Order: sequence, then C-alpha cells, then structure tokens
Amino acid sequence: MPGHLLPPLLIPLLKHLSDGRFHSGQDMAAHFQVSRATIFNLLRAAERQGARVHAVRGKGYRLAERLSWLDREKLLALLAASGLDYELKTVEETRSTNTLLTQDALAGAPHRTVLCADYQHAGRGRRGREWQSPLGGGLAFSVLWRFERGMDQLAGLSIAVGLALARALAQHCPLPVKLKWPNDVLAGYRKLAGILVEVQGELSGPSFAVIGIGINEHLPERQRQEIDQAVIDLAEMGVCISRAELLHAILAELADTLALFERAGIRPILAEWPQWHAHEGRAVLLRTPDGQRHAGTASGLDEAGNLLLTLASGEKRKFGAGEVSLRPAAAK
Repeated sequence: MPGHLLPPLLIPLLKHLSDGRFHSGQDMAAHFQVSRATIFNLLRAAERQGARVHAVRGKGYRLAERLSWLDREKLLALLAASGLDYELKTVEETRSTNTLLTQDALAGAPHRTVLCADYQHAGRGRRGREWQSPLGGGLAFSVLWRFERGMDQLAGLSIAVGLALARALAQHCPLPVKLKWPNDVLAGYRKLAGILVEVQGELSGPSFAVIGIGINEHLPERQRQEIDQAVIDLAEMGVCISRAELLHAILAELADTLALFERAGIRPILAEWPQWHAHEGRAVLLRTPDGQRHAGTASGLDEAGNLLLTLASGEKRKFGAGEVSLRPAAAK
C-alpha cells in the first residue's frame, strides 16, 4: 500500500519492465543477480502498490500499463537547450520531496535546486494532509528558491507558483485548467495537481522557499477511492507527454513567474488571477480551519494572497486559510 518503504530493486525492476515487452523471470534474475524467487516476490510487491503485471507462460512478465519515470538525461538536455539554470537532483524514493529538499537547503543546496522522486511514500499536502503519490503514476518534485528579501515579503508566493503551474499544464490539457484557492490546480473542475510552499529564513532576509508540486499522471482506481474529492489525471485526458517534457515546461514557467514576483511583487500576478480562478465571481461556501462557515461571493485576492469574500450584506472580508466549495443553489 502507498505510504510504505519499497523493497530494494522494486523501482529498477519496474523501470526494466517499462519497455512494454515480455521479460522472463530467469532473464530478470540474471540481469539483477538475484534469485527467480526474489523476482517473483518483487512482482507481487509491485501489484500491491497498484501496478498490473501480466504473466504469460513461455513469455514471462510485462506491465499491463506503462508506468511513468523521469528521463534525467532528457530533462537536462531540455534545460540546457532552453538556457534554464537549474540544479537537478533525482532519487528513487523518499518520504517527502519537500522534507528532503528542506534538509538540503539548510545544508547549503544552491538556489534553483530541483529534487524529483520516482516515488514518495509520505507526501505532504496542505494542513497536514497526505498527498497520494502512486508508484509510477504521479509526478512529485520540489524546487528550492532562495530570496534576498525576508519572509515577511514573500506573501502571495504560493499564488505566483499556482499561476505558473496552471499556465504550464494548460499548454497540454484538453480540459479547462483553473486554480482553486489557495493551492489546487483543477482540470474540468477536478483536482489535477497540488502545491505546498514552505518558507524559512529571516524576517528581513535572506530566506528560502521549498516549493512542492504533485501532479496526477495515472491514478489507480483503488487510490482514487481513498481521496476525499473529485480528481482527474493526465492519462484520463489523453495527455501523452513525458515527465521530462512536463517538468521542463513547469520549470520554465516557474522561472518566468518567480522572476516577475521578485522584480515587481504580487500585483501583476494578482491582475491575472481572476481569469484563472475557478470560483471567481461565484457564490461559494468557505469553511475555516476552526469549523466556521462563511457564505459569499469570491471577489479576488488581496496582496497577501488572502481570499476576498463579499458577504450578502455587501461587506468584504478576507480569509487566509480555508476550504472553498461552490455554494449550492437555495432549495425552492
């Protein structure tokens, strides 16, 4: 099940099988220098993680559906060709890319370090929630961005990141891509991606942000049932793009948007927000972390990234946290 450490060699074995061809147990045992029993146990472990393995007598094993992996060399080539200056780090497995990259940041990792994991088994979402990251079915990565300014001047950073991610995904998704305040990206009004931005440093500078992003590529049905909201993935939309190409597109948008944020602050980004906001100008219900409910009309954001809600009385209130949903029509 997701959330647990994987057996050694499981990811290399699945990558070996990701060419779509049959491989005999004997050949795989020889390739990895283990017993056939070990290969058999690894394949069973893969199935417990949601991978579908076809076994045919006389042919061997192959994956029923190809899993997605990052081609590191292809991504490096794309970054070099576009002149994007990022430091790339890849790992097979980690509890959380944000946690690991934060440790690296505190140890001196350079500005614009990108950490991408084949699998994270304890991904974190907003407000302590778990981010589901299926093996070979979700892109999980974090980006380190260092600032000369202090933490008190980074308000609205997650809004800038959301806009960059939405722009990148909209280039490839056939359904409308929208942002749901404060940090979800929707396609066809179902959740496609999530963002977790964590900031550390001095109030007056310098500071750094670790930007965590998770994108649904191919969610197994079992995993969909464990998520408490409507979700969608790239495969369902027929999006055929490699991880390297997708990550490159996102990193390019991040570079442009965060350069604008550093130069001009959040104002120019807020000007673009309404056209991307899934609920802008619509009647919504906001549930705050303390359990209170507030009904009103979504009316943009302020310069700290707070949601502005126009109440029935005409009063405009701001909220820094909460869960927003469309307000149901009044019963007749």
